[in-house]
Amino acid sequence: MNSQILMPLMDKSLTKNQFIIEKKLSVIVSDKIDGMLGQAFECMEDGDIPAALKLYDLVLKKEPSNIRALVDKGATLQNIGKIKLAIKSYNKALSISPDNLDALLNKGAALHSDEQFHDAIKCYDKVLLIDKKSTMALAYKGLSLGELGNLQDAIKHFKKALSIDKYYDLANISKELAQDLLKSIKKEKSKTQ
Repeated sequence: MNSQILMPLMDKSLTKNQFIIEKKLSVIVSDKIDGMLGQAFECMEDGDIPAALKLYDLVLKKEPSNIRALVDKGATLQNIGKIKLAIKSYNKALSISPDNLDALLNKGAALHSDEQFHDAIKCYDKVLLIDKKSTMALAYKGLSLGELGNLQDAIKHFKKALSIDKYYDLANISKELAQDLLKSIKKEKSKTQ
């Protein structure tokens, strides 16, 4: 009877030890993955795209749901013109974390590059539902609206971005370009009438 009482106690201590070991291993693996992601970013900055992509793939092999790796891999693919693959990577990140702002913004930018302006605007609108003061989403939405010929709304979005961050160059330059283009269009219309 004493041995039956000791067995469950021993099992509990093993479970506790296993928990401690697994927790320590998890921290070690997490640190290693963070290091690999840092290395991948450095490779990307240095222009060693193949090495960066290999590191992202290694991370994703260990942690297929690593949002940072999926988004950064998508950005790397986007930077080398592999837009469809980038969008696929962003979609996977968004399937795991639908409100991830980085994935939404980057997917919008990739869709814009692929001339899918309406879909890009949907991404920016979702960002703006989460963060109404996202200057990047406002400016990028303005760019997509401008590409669709909706210059008045584009200018509104650039102005709103600038009301949040008056030093945001993309919004400032784009606003000026859109205003100049709008003036030019109005001038042409007045000549033809």
